[in-house]
Amino acid sequence: MARTNNEDMLMEDELAAAFLNESAATTPVAEPEPVPVADLPSEDDGWVDTDEFPGQLAVDVYETADKLVVKARTAGISKSDLDVSISDSILTISGVLSGGEDEHTTRWHIQECYWGEFSRAIALPVAVKEDENSVKAELKDGVLTITFEKEKVEAPTRIQVQ
Repeated sequence: MARTNNEDMLMEDELAAAFLNESAATTPVAEPEPVPVADLPSEDDGWVDTDEFPGQLAVDVYETADKLVVKARTAGISKSDLDVSISDSILTISGVLSGGEDEHTTRWHIQECYWGEFSRAIALPVAVKEDENSVKAELKDGVLTITFEKEKVEAPTRIQVQ
């Protein structure tokens, strides 16, 4: 039997009533008041300075019949600012994204873009050939694409237990 939106709403109300008392379920929640900038935590309050940790790089990893492909958005990064290496099936991509600093800035209003060092280590999910002739890295239109030839893995040998 298909459910309607009204039945879904009724179920949500029943769940809320089960976990909250009746007055709490019907009382609207007040919006939090904004915190003045002067009251926000500072480094002196024991908060960790994010400049000490490199940013993370988002990646996509997928495979075809004979290749393993890793793609990462690296817009604004030049080839000379990228370092790509592989060792023991661990791919490491690191670099520096520069350009977000402006010495004439007097006040930031919004700062969402990450500028600075980044690093990402990925344990590859399948066996790949790690020699120079079997790996190809290309930076095009802000996307780093690394293509590996997959190792030919023989099917496991079944052992009869006696």
